[in-house]
Amino acid sequence: MKILIVDDHPLVRKGVLSTLSFEKDIEKIMEASNINEGMSLLRKERPDLVIVDLYLGDEDGLEIIERARKNKFDTKFLVLTSSLKKEDFNRAEEFGVDGYILKEAFVEDILYAIHVVMRGQRFVDPEILKYSPSNNIMDNHLSELTRRERDVLAVLAKGMSNQQIADELFISEHTVKKHVSSILSKLELEHRTQAALLVNDRMYF
Repeated sequence: MKILIVDDHPLVRKGVLSTLSFEKDIEKIMEASNINEGMSLLRKERPDLVIVDLYLGDEDGLEIIERARKNKFDTKFLVLTSSLKKEDFNRAEEFGVDGYILKEAFVEDILYAIHVVMRGQRFVDPEILKYSPSNNIMDNHLSELTRRERDVLAVLAKGMSNQQIADELFISEHTVKKHVSSILSKLELEHRTQAALLVNDRMYF
C-alpha cells in the first residue's frame, strides 16, 4: 500500500509519517505540502490512499480530491484535520471523502481509520458525531431502537465482544450480531466503536 500525506505543516507530515512507518503493509509513504505537489505525486505514484488536511495555507485541501476525481484516479481520501466546524465536515461529505478524522485522535485511532477506509468502508471520527447530528436527530434515532436493542447498546458501550454481550444478556451470539447490525443501521453509524463512543460521550444510558 502506498500513502501520500498532503499537509502544509512539516511537523504534521513527519508525525503522520512516523505513525505509519511501523505498519508492515505500507510499502511507501510520500509527502506533499500543497495541491500541485500532491497532484504531481498522484499522477506519478498512484497512491492507494491520500491523507489530506482541509486547509493547506491559502489552498483548499478538498480541491485535490476534486481534481483527482475528475482524472478518475482510483485513490481513497482520508481527511485529517483540526476543524470541528460542521460546514467543513459537510463540504468533505459533498466531495465524497472516504474518511474524516481529527488530528487530535490517538495514533491507534488514525491507524484504525486507515484500515477501515482501505477495506472499502467509510470512517468518521466519533468526535464529529458530537457536532454533526443535532441532539434532537440523534434522540429520534435512539427512539427507534427496541428495548432489547437498547440493552445490547448499553452493554456494547462497555467494550464487550459479541460473545460477552450474549453471556451478559442470556441470548445467542447470532442474536447479538443481528441486534448490533440493526443498531448501527438505525443510528446511521459505520461501526460499533462509534456506537460505543456515542453512548459514553453523550451519556444516553
